Amino acid sequence: MNKPAEVDMTIYSIDKLMHETRQLAAKYRMTTGTTLPVTGEIARFDVAKELNLNLIDDLTLGYDAEGLGERAGLRILIKGRVIFEDSRSTPRIGQINPDGRWDSVIMVLFDDDYMPVEMYEATNIDISTAMKARRDSQNKKRGAMSVAQFKIISQLVWTRENGLEDEIWDNHND
Repeated sequence: MNKPAEVDMTIYSIDKLMHETRQLAAKYRMTTGTTLPVTGEIARFDVAKELNLNLIDDLTLGYDAEGLGERAGLRILIKGRVIFEDSRSTPRIGQINPDGRWDSVIMVLFDDDYMPVEMYEATNIDISTAMKARRDSQNKKRGAMSVAQFKIISQLVWTRENGLEDEIWDNHND
């Protein structure tokens, strides 16, 4: 009896798989009007690659990656959102536990083709301060934040046009 041929997984690079995942997700949304739940994994891949991070396999730790280089030792939570041109809703980044075991959050914004456009980084202190102010002024879902609010309290750390910035653009009012 012949044994089934084994698939050599080494022929598939993670870069190629992510490229195909982006294409499939974009085509799926164009066809059905709904999204595939792949944005989080694409965001993890892109942030780790572009910002020199080591992804963590154990997601029960409460963060996605550990920093290398200039972010050495930092525990980083990664969020991703696709901003669709035809969307009428205010995009949110979902819940962030301000008491989590992470040092900063990096949010990736994607275009309709699931390609990264910008990456923003906010510290635990920045997020905790913003959430406390919102809890004091509004009855909002705990830990939920809009993309616009996150952009206000964070620093732009990567753009599609410029890659890593030599001097990080800071939109904080100091």
